[in-house]
Amino acid sequence: MNVAGLSRRSLAKLISAFAGARVITAQGESEPQLPEQAIYYANHSSHLDFLTIWAALPADIQKRARPVAAKDYWGSGLRKAFAEQIFNAYLVDRHGSSHTRQRASHSGVSPKGQIAGMAEVLSAGDSLIIFPEGTRGDGESIAQFHGGLYKLAQQNPEVPVVPVTLANLGRILPKGEVVPVPHLSTVVFCDPLHVAPDEDQQAFLTRARQVLVDCLAQHQATVDTADDEGGASAAGSQPGGDGP
Repeated sequence: MNVAGLSRRSLAKLISAFAGARVITAQGESEPQLPEQAIYYANHSSHLDFLTIWAALPADIQKRARPVAAKDYWGSGLRKAFAEQIFNAYLVDRHGSSHTRQRASHSGVSPKGQIAGMAEVLSAGDSLIIFPEGTRGDGESIAQFHGGLYKLAQQNPEVPVVPVTLANLGRILPKGEVVPVPHLSTVVFCDPLHVAPDEDQQAFLTRARQVLVDCLAQHQATVDTADDEGGASAAGSQPGGDGP
């Protein structure tokens, strides 16, 4: 492994440690067996989301994985340098040249025309990490998906679509906050999906979204319970907690 590769792995370990990220499969296995190339899609609640997924990938897959990131946040200064040079992110303009153009788009992450750019990333043999909600949510629920995920999956049927559920990431860097707070989180790699023959856009997006909804309900509840138990244990371990 070269120096750049070592630096990326060190950074990946740092990100995972900071996020307290536990990486598992939907079956609870701790070492996901992932395809060499995939379209990874996830729920979106924090600017740390793509960093955490990237960090959770094995080294040989990580170097060919390109997160799709918002240009309005990651497209300038030090953030841009990190996004493009370290994470090899594919930056997109979420808003386009006008709000009308954005509303007319079904990509979920970019105006019309950038789906073609993401398709070129796949044609080059790289993977994509995308967020089909199109914007960050509250971490507790998942918004309806835009159509870009379906279009990419339909145009590239040989590339598996891998759902990734992120539980608790929104609590580390909540929307509107700039200072991260270390917190336990879970990254769940679910079984790959493919567009079924004659499956239309809405049916596929509903199916793809439901995988994340069901998985988040399971693992968010698990994290909440662990937090409650941890808090209770901490309180109980402090003798004289009611004292002056």
